[in-house]
Amino acid sequence: MPAVSKGDGMRGLAVFISDIRNCKSKEAEIKRINKELANIRSKFKGDKALDGYSKKKYVCKLLFIFLLGHDIDFGHMEAVNLLSSNKYTEKQIGYLFISVLVNSNSELIRLINNAIKNDLSSRNPTFMCLALHCIANVGSREMAEAFASEIPRILVAGDTMDSVKQSAALCLLRLYKTSPDLVLMGEWTSRVVHLLNDQHMGVVTAAISLITCLSQKNPDEFKTCVSLAVSRLSRIVSSASTDLQDYTYYFVPAPWLSCKLLRLLQCYPPPEDGAVKGRLVECLETILNKAQEPPKSKKVQHSNAKNAILFEAISLIIHYDSEPNLLVRACNQLGQFLQHRETNLRYLALESMCTLASSEFSHEAVKTHIETVINALKTERDVSVRQRAADLLYAMCDRSNAKQIVAEMLSYLETADYSIREEMVLKVAILAEKYAVDYSWYVDTILNLIRIAGDYVSEEVWYRVIQIVINRDDVQGYAAKTVFEALQAPACHENMVKVGGYILGEFGNLIAGDPRSSPLVQFNLLHSKFHLCSVPTRALLLSAYIKFINLFPETKATIQEVLRCDSQIRNSDVELQQRAVEYLKLSSIASTDVLATVLEEMPPFPERESSILAKLKKKKGPGAVSVTELEDNKREGGELNGGSDRGPDTAAMAASNASTPSPSADLLGIRSAASVGAAPTSAGSLLVDVFSEAGPAAPTAAVNDDGFLRFVCKNNGVLFENQLLQIGIKSEYRQNLGRMYLFYGNKTSVQFACFTTTVSCPGELQSHILPLNVQTKPVEPLVEGGAQIQQVLNIECLTDFSDAPLLNIKFRYGGALQNLTLKLPVTINKFFQPTEMSSHDFFQRWKQLSQPQQEAQKIFKANHSMDTEVLKAKLLGLGMALLDNVDPNPENYVCAGVIQTKSQQVGCLLRLEPNAQAQMYRLTLRCSKDSVSRRLCELLAQQF
Repeated sequence: MPAVSKGDGMRGLAVFISDIRNCKSKEAEIKRINKELANIRSKFKGDKALDGYSKKKYVCKLLFIFLLGHDIDFGHMEAVNLLSSNKYTEKQIGYLFISVLVNSNSELIRLINNAIKNDLSSRNPTFMCLALHCIANVGSREMAEAFASEIPRILVAGDTMDSVKQSAALCLLRLYKTSPDLVLMGEWTSRVVHLLNDQHMGVVTAAISLITCLSQKNPDEFKTCVSLAVSRLSRIVSSASTDLQDYTYYFVPAPWLSCKLLRLLQCYPPPEDGAVKGRLVECLETILNKAQEPPKSKKVQHSNAKNAILFEAISLIIHYDSEPNLLVRACNQLGQFLQHRETNLRYLALESMCTLASSEFSHEAVKTHIETVINALKTERDVSVRQRAADLLYAMCDRSNAKQIVAEMLSYLETADYSIREEMVLKVAILAEKYAVDYSWYVDTILNLIRIAGDYVSEEVWYRVIQIVINRDDVQGYAAKTVFEALQAPACHENMVKVGGYILGEFGNLIAGDPRSSPLVQFNLLHSKFHLCSVPTRALLLSAYIKFINLFPETKATIQEVLRCDSQIRNSDVELQQRAVEYLKLSSIASTDVLATVLEEMPPFPERESSILAKLKKKKGPGAVSVTELEDNKREGGELNGGSDRGPDTAAMAASNASTPSPSADLLGIRSAASVGAAPTSAGSLLVDVFSEAGPAAPTAAVNDDGFLRFVCKNNGVLFENQLLQIGIKSEYRQNLGRMYLFYGNKTSVQFACFTTTVSCPGELQSHILPLNVQTKPVEPLVEGGAQIQQVLNIECLTDFSDAPLLNIKFRYGGALQNLTLKLPVTINKFFQPTEMSSHDFFQRWKQLSQPQQEAQKIFKANHSMDTEVLKAKLLGLGMALLDNVDPNPENYVCAGVIQTKSQQVGCLLRLEPNAQAQMYRLTLRCSKDSVSRRLCELLAQQF
């Protein structure tokens, strides 16, 4: 940077800043600023021959005033004029003003771009760096459009100075992050990669940041960087601290560059070239060896630099997961850090070992540190370190140590921080279920969990224990006995009452032979908790009572008396009142056989993924080290009984014939598919973590498209369902018009407040010519508990499209803001008009649509049963006409239709060729518009 001359001190600016600092009040400051602004404005307007120094001084004052929080509405042109100066300090102030105050929509942007182009082409390295810094600081799309093609040329030019190359690489990185579609490397790719061989370490450091970002998006284009990165890393690792003096930091050669090289290599699998892989393994071994050497300095900077490289090397070893020797060495090195005095090192060691535990090569090595980790869980002062210790215990758990780890986690749970209790509960529940050999131990563990941390036991946990008890005949008696004993405690958590009510209602007869747990004793014990419970739990207990009448006829009179009392049949809660009235009537008029049929024992639940595991995955979040990902790598025996994710709803004990409808009518009949015993939740529906501690503002919801593909070939059904909300859909289409009815059902007893819905169109739907015109009618802002509201959407198809509109739903539940985004099932095939054709007409039209771009074909494996009737139903649901006796092969299916849009009609022909023996399909579509062929092919290939 050029030296600043004595005259560049800008005394006037120093005096002005001093005056501002000496102001005794805000009013005095504003008065002084207004006086100065008036003076500057008069100078700019009146004196046309201001020299560069004066302009620079006044522009600096304006910049200082802006930084104090005052608006500046003039002086921009003077700043732009400074860009044409040949003096560094004047040009610097001009660029600084522009970077801070000029926005991308300014009318001056063209003048600014011209000045930047002049500086970039000037070959003056100082001016070029200033221009590149300005582009990176502004980083607007307009800047990217103007300079994205110019900067790569500067970066790889042979005559560009090293300082300019550094600035160009970082500037290009900034533009790529803001406008990746405009930064196209193309012909520059190989030359940018070869910057890794540059002699100047600063250029390599800047270039590797750019290459890493580009590799993450386009790994194949930049895969040649692997060998160059390994070569450069090898030279750094094997060098002495005196070899790279300018880039040695506290006796560690180029630590930042080493970390970046190791991070770049994590974008790729292990090198296929044996020589390159051998050289890389040698580098990693050297790094691990250096970690064992005594420190060359006692300064913390030295240890920080060494450890930064070590942890990146361990991350790369874990990423490759192919070198057993390195993995075990990495584990042993991390084990030494577990008792280090530095809290940050202990945290990082625990975090890295969580990932190491997933490797078959290092899992046993991780287990050797179990006592140290347990001690960390008990004694660490920092809650974040304790949380990582709990994660590691969870990750290293297997059948050999499950009981020890679960016992330690339960012990810790009694004194655990409130912030991690819910996650600890989920982990204990998952481990107890996954590694239980003795099912009585599992039941004891879950009931102990409810006793210790009942407030943090979510519905998924007690649903799950009930599912497993129902599916295991050998544990039902023990569960009934244990829960009966647990309910005798004076202070009993409501979740324990729920579990007790359900299990005793189903299996109380298994312990009724003991006088201490006779039917009447069981009933009195449950009913003693009734008045302390919430409405949903009371509803479950009423269902348990009616089950008791079937199991123990001698309790009929007592229970009928309870159901008959005013507090039940005149209850202010509609659900409780309805259950009491219906159960009382059922017990009075039904014969013993009818009652036994209606109230028969719940059938086993189907096998599905545990919803507890799904909830833990959701709770960990994308930014954390998700130890639940280890489930994919260490499935030792699966789950005890795959439990369905339908929970034992409070109405579950009423059998399928005993109707207990919701206070609100189900307009679509969308609940009829599930029996009364089926609770409404599935693992896939846990996309919005409705149990997490939501803050005052909901995070941006990920788009849920789980239900989207189910509606390609049908128009009615349940689009989404979770613990809180059920969304049903009913739609009809005629030519290019459609109408969709959305039904929002509140499944809780608590009111939804501030309920709003918004339909938006992503991607191509946001262009100036909208393919879809969606008009919505507003919904009621309040949705009462158990109620259902309706919303109507009118849809007009203007032209063909591929992206579906998005439905965003926001509402407050219990004070927490919920945010959910769904893909609406509006696909191009909804606007089909079926067309009947003869065999001759079909194949004549087929030949006419013979251009390559008009055809889309896909050969794929069958995802579902190849049943003929199911295939026909799906093809008819697609909207086309299914043509019989057209194809020479009777096993094939052919369809014809015309997509109706406002602007045009698109003719479509379909041919589906199943191969039952190979369980494969060949799907061919020919359409008069190529984009429609491709989109329909993508949609349909996932339906069969």
